[in-house]
Amino acid sequence: MSMTINSSLPFGNTIIEYCIDFAQRKTASIEVHPDQGVMVKAPEGSQLEAIEDLVHKRASWILKQQQKFASYAPQDIPRQYVSGESYRYLGRQYRLKVLERDEPSIRLERSYIYITVPDKRNTKQVQQILEQWYRDAAKAIFQERLSVCYPRIERLGVLYPTLSVRAMKTRWGSCGQSGLIILNPRLVQTPLDCIDYVLLHELCHLKEHNHSKNYYHLLDQILPNWRERREKLNKFELG
Repeated sequence: MSMTINSSLPFGNTIIEYCIDFAQRKTASIEVHPDQGVMVKAPEGSQLEAIEDLVHKRASWILKQQQKFASYAPQDIPRQYVSGESYRYLGRQYRLKVLERDEPSIRLERSYIYITVPDKRNTKQVQQILEQWYRDAAKAIFQERLSVCYPRIERLGVLYPTLSVRAMKTRWGSCGQSGLIILNPRLVQTPLDCIDYVLLHELCHLKEHNHSKNYYHLLDQILPNWRERREKLNKFELG
């Protein structure tokens, strides 16, 4: 059974953060992943001082690798669903850690998303577990935020809407006159204030069904800083 711990090392004006994976192996190695995360794979029983010394010796190489990956556009790195990749949840970045266990599971802990599968080479199963977790989290978070946002529009006679989660390629959300609001599950990767902006945007459409002057006047009343939130959402990089 392997054990993983986090550590860091000052190098010049930089702090190199790295993860140590202790496992049954003979030698230590260092990997820099596409999300610029650093993984040290070390034999069980290795001394932390020896590992720190190794990281210090390879520090220049580590920084060069991180700079190389930082220059890549996010879309140039296809998802492999393996340890080291980064994913967003509520605006924060988390690193994926895939472990082998008999029972599939997923949990969020500190800065990691831990997924267990019988065979971590089965990346399709890892993908399915992660995507289902995102959908379940999205449903729960969106319902919670709807209950927070709805009172702002309730006084206008808008009935409490039905909420649905559906993947959409080009839209964060949509709504119909029937009172159904549909949100993109990927929205759960963004900060709460961005989620609230999309919800309030759609709630206002339940009163004003198009992008008329009346609609924007209503949105200005309900959410005065909606333009700043929209800009933040448009600039947000999904992971």
